[in-house]
Amino acid sequence: MEEQQIIEAAKNGDKKAMSELVKSYEKTVYNFAFKICRDSLKAENIMQETFYSMIKSLRQFDGKSKLSTWLYRIVSNHCLMEARKKKYESVSIDDDDGLYDNSYAAGWDSVPANVVENNELKNILDEAIQKLSPDYRIVFLLRDVEGLSTEETGKITELSVPAVKSRLHRARAFLRKEINKAFQK
Repeated sequence: MEEQQIIEAAKNGDKKAMSELVKSYEKTVYNFAFKICRDSLKAENIMQETFYSMIKSLRQFDGKSKLSTWLYRIVSNHCLMEARKKKYESVSIDDDDGLYDNSYAAGWDSVPANVVENNELKNILDEAIQKLSPDYRIVFLLRDVEGLSTEETGKITELSVPAVKSRLHRARAFLRKEINKAFQK
C-alpha cells in the first residue's frame, strides 16, 4: 500500500494502518527529537508525545505537505515546549550516538590520530550546537543535518523563508565563532 492510502486508512480508524505509520516514522521522530534535546529519555518522551498528537490529530492532516514534514513540526513544537519549561537549561552531550554518521569516511576513522581528532571536533561541534537557543538549533538541524529545504523548514517551524534564512545564517555564524574559539585555546 502507498503511504497516502495508509494515511487515509488510518484516518478512517484502521489500527493496523496507524501502527504501520508509527512503525515507519518512529526512528525518524526519535532521531530528530534526540538531535534537538540530546537526551535519550527526553527524546523517547517527545517521540511518544508526537505519536499521541499524530493519532489525535491525523484527521486534520490535509496532505498538502509530506507526513514527515508534519511530524517534524509536531516534534519541533514538543521540543520547544520542553525547552521553555526548562528555560533553556543545558543538556548533556555524553551520548556520542546520533548526530553524525562517520560511515562515509571508510578507513579515515580507523587511524588512531584521526579518531582522536574526529572525536574532538565532534565534541566541540556538539557543545557549540547545544549553546544555540532551541529556536536556532531546530532550524540548523532541519536544514544542515536533516537536509530539508528552506521552504520545508519554514513550514515545519511556521516561519517565513526569510526568517529561516536569517536564523540559519545566525546559527552558522555562532557555530563558526564557537569552533574558532575552541581551536584558539
